[in-house]
Amino acid sequence: MKSWNTGIVVSWLLQLVAAGILLQTLFFKFTGASESVYIFSTLGAEPWGRIGSGIVELIASILLLVPATTTIGAALALGVISGAIVSHLTILGIEVQGDGGLLFILALIVFVASAAILVLRRAEIPIIGMWLATRPATM
Repeated sequence: MKSWNTGIVVSWLLQLVAAGILLQTLFFKFTGASESVYIFSTLGAEPWGRIGSGIVELIASILLLVPATTTIGAALALGVISGAIVSHLTILGIEVQGDGGLLFILALIVFVASAAILVLRRAEIPIIGMWLATRPATM
């Protein structure tokens, strides 16, 4: 019987969580839900920012779920979600339209999951992966 590699199992769980959150929010971005329109209007990026970030999040989600591109998807997700976190901290606030901070918390979960995926799969990161693989993981 084949033994499970715990790091790969944990990575897949994190990949599913990050991709699931990113994909779930796409419905609201692509349908022009009032909360999404409010957020991107407040940021001065409606509608192009809403649709553009949705497209990037869709690409990141797909890349996260394809084994050969997982680290690229994690890096892309980390980048786009960093923008969301900075927007919450500087312009939007933690709570947006009475959501109790849910969107901010989801952004933090995607951030942590993406960062952890990159640490767990550091040897697979294009260009720098082999160099990173020789370094101890610290988190």
